[in-house]
Amino acid sequence: MTIWPAHTSETRTYRQASRGGSKQDRTLTEIQVSIPPMIAELVYQADPRLVSPLETAVADLREVDSGSAASLNTMANFLIRTDSIASSKIESIEASTEDFARAIAGSKANQSASLMAAGAEAIAKLVNQVGVSGRFTIDALLNAHQTLLAEDEIESRFAGKFRDVQNWIGGSNYSPYLADYIPPPPDLVEKYMLDLISFLNRDDLPVVAQAAIGHAQFESIHPFTDGNGRVGRAIISAVFRRRGVSRRVLTPVASALVANQGKYFQTLIDYRSGNVDELVLNLALAAQISGREALVSALHIETMPEAWLATAKPRAGSAAERLIKLLILNPVLSAEQAETLLGASSQSIYEAMDALERAGVVHELTNRKRNKVWGATAVLIELESLNLRIAHAVKRT
Repeated sequence: MTIWPAHTSETRTYRQASRGGSKQDRTLTEIQVSIPPMIAELVYQADPRLVSPLETAVADLREVDSGSAASLNTMANFLIRTDSIASSKIESIEASTEDFARAIAGSKANQSASLMAAGAEAIAKLVNQVGVSGRFTIDALLNAHQTLLAEDEIESRFAGKFRDVQNWIGGSNYSPYLADYIPPPPDLVEKYMLDLISFLNRDDLPVVAQAAIGHAQFESIHPFTDGNGRVGRAIISAVFRRRGVSRRVLTPVASALVANQGKYFQTLIDYRSGNVDELVLNLALAAQISGREALVSALHIETMPEAWLATAKPRAGSAAERLIKLLILNPVLSAEQAETLLGASSQSIYEAMDALERAGVVHELTNRKRNKVWGATAVLIELESLNLRIAHAVKRT
């Protein structure tokens, strides 16, 4: 077992920002905050039993990344959306696939679906920024958080900022009374985040172990008032990108984590006690499963355009044929987006989409006469199927 320092604690004075709750909430004057270790220079040596799972996870992630250019372009967007759905579900944010699709297209959707769409954009922003620069930075994390919560009705005023208040997990809504976990006080957040950035930019650690530990440390710091889980899980994918394991495609490890939330949360709790092995192993298995199932989806998606052409039988060079070629890269399309991408008139787009809908290639997501949004039916079904297959595979392990 890898020896890793456990969190310690420190007594801090506490006063409610606004009065409320029980007598215990209102009279609480002291709390025990968690003090994680500084990890920038800590040595990690993989336990012998973890070597094979870690190597297999990296191999599976790289295999997803090695497909054809056309398949990878499709899978890149597809898998980011899959990961966002799963990561949101861990935070009890639920929405249907079609609501999520409408939100992606910029159409009016429920708040949960809009948060999922923002989550997908935030994940992509962090992964791409780290991938291009080759470095994690404070700004990259703040930018991702800004994107995630910019449209949140409650939390938007805190978007893109480290917290300046004490937060906690579990217990009362009014104070840290009986909280399950109380992160470091706000005056320590920046110091911890700079230390974490240094850890994430190292190249001498096993990739999956670095992603797992970096994620757990981020969750322990809990640097934001909200959105910590979703940004923290995006860090996993950003580590894979920076280390060259996933150069083009994001594998939806969050889908495997959400399939056994109890185990996932327990590994984060165990990390605070200094046990990193189960944390690292859990992520390694999640990467293996999500990578293998993503490959299955890639093979399914590659066959879709040919099947659509055979079913719809569009005239060569027609708007319908051109739309079929677009749908594999843009499985959710609004009328305005289609017009822009094809350089075609509104009338021709609507006529082509009507023909494709009759053929079962697409279906309308908006149920209105103007500004319609369509989804590629088979792609949206595959998105749901991928999550189900991953969940089933996790239950078998």
